[in-house]
Amino acid sequence: MSLVSNRRVTAALWTCRIARRFQVALSRSRDLLTLALSLAMLPNASAEPPSIPRVLNADQAVRIAFRDSADVLLARLAVHAAQAAIETAGVSPNPALTLGVAGVNPNIGIGSGNLRSKTVDSSVRIDQLFERGGKKVLRVQNAAALTDAAEQDAQETRRLLGIAVRQAFYDLLAAQQRVDITGQSAVLADATIKAARQRQQAGDLAPSDVTRLQVDALRARNDVTQASADQVRAQFSLLQLLGHGEQSGPITASEDWPQPAHSVALDAEALLAQRADVKAAMARLEAAQAASRLALAARTRDVSVGVQYDHYPSSAANTQGGGNTFSVAIQIPLFLRNQFDGEIRSAALAADSARVTLDKIRSAARNEIMRLLADQRSAAERLIRFDDELLPAAKKSADATEFAFNHGAIAIMDVLDVRRTYRLTQLDALAARTDHAKVLASLLPIPVSGAAP
Repeated sequence: MSLVSNRRVTAALWTCRIARRFQVALSRSRDLLTLALSLAMLPNASAEPPSIPRVLNADQAVRIAFRDSADVLLARLAVHAAQAAIETAGVSPNPALTLGVAGVNPNIGIGSGNLRSKTVDSSVRIDQLFERGGKKVLRVQNAAALTDAAEQDAQETRRLLGIAVRQAFYDLLAAQQRVDITGQSAVLADATIKAARQRQQAGDLAPSDVTRLQVDALRARNDVTQASADQVRAQFSLLQLLGHGEQSGPITASEDWPQPAHSVALDAEALLAQRADVKAAMARLEAAQAASRLALAARTRDVSVGVQYDHYPSSAANTQGGGNTFSVAIQIPLFLRNQFDGEIRSAALAADSARVTLDKIRSAARNEIMRLLADQRSAAERLIRFDDELLPAAKKSADATEFAFNHGAIAIMDVLDVRRTYRLTQLDALAARTDHAKVLASLLPIPVSGAAP
């Protein structure tokens, strides 16, 4: 009987050693796999960065930013970290193995023979903690809600990045057209100076009028220089948002202005329901509520069960030995001093704070949407008025004035005033078109379908 027990104990010890080594190997494999996945998602420093087209539209710019922006990558890594927390929350406590010796007499010694014949008492004990009160379920619920919040944060990052990219795209497009408008004015001014000099030689125009035209032409060239500088700055701003701040060479925004007809049928509540920041706040409230229930569950006592095997060898110095015994123990905590009142109170306050934060974010999002809708209506009305009335009238007046000046029927100051009015009308219409496009970029959902070029 003693030999059988000896073999069982030896087998149990080897089983525990093998299980421990397997657990360590499995843990290292998981760590290596997690590291490999994280490194795979990071940009390769040695690889050439993906190129972008020199001419692109607004949707292409958004897709490139979603592909190459560091902010989007960091948001994705935060989601993966939150998903790993779900796995951690769902793991049950590990058992604990205890090996011990007792009854060692330093005067007599431990005797001769093999390990089991030594004059020492040996024991093997395994303890397992059993959680009660649904703690594991509540931990998983809390981690799942936080993962949902991280995913919504990633969506909010994409939304804000998409808005910033679209607005920077329209700033670049406006800068390009501003260069065209000022360039046309400069070309017209140079052509007028040439015609005015011919009229001056014919005695039909005073030298002071030619001087006024020359001053106006110089101002037009300064406007072209300033507009060109603004275009370069707009290019760098867009490239930085796309994650290509190091790229050399200019990019061009294709003409992709949204029309006022695109702004109809925008519902404030529908837009509010799509806001990722509101969804993230709702998920954090859910997580805080799960954490509050988890704090309450701490008052449910967990039970620890232990099973122990003891071996008492017999020898000349230990005539009372020779037996093998088994024992079972149950450990129950006594809540004599700590009733977890502080933890419960803190978790309840965190849930209240999450609820107030949700109300604040929802209210701010609703106010922002209402303001943007009002700005959109105003910008659409201005743009329609420019397209349908102001620009045609200003162009008609400018054409008539140029015709009259070329035939000597109008003074030079009248020509300059009409030209200046027409140029300012064009620039104001461009500003209205830019404002309308940027407001719509903040309101409309960002399309994410299709691969980046």
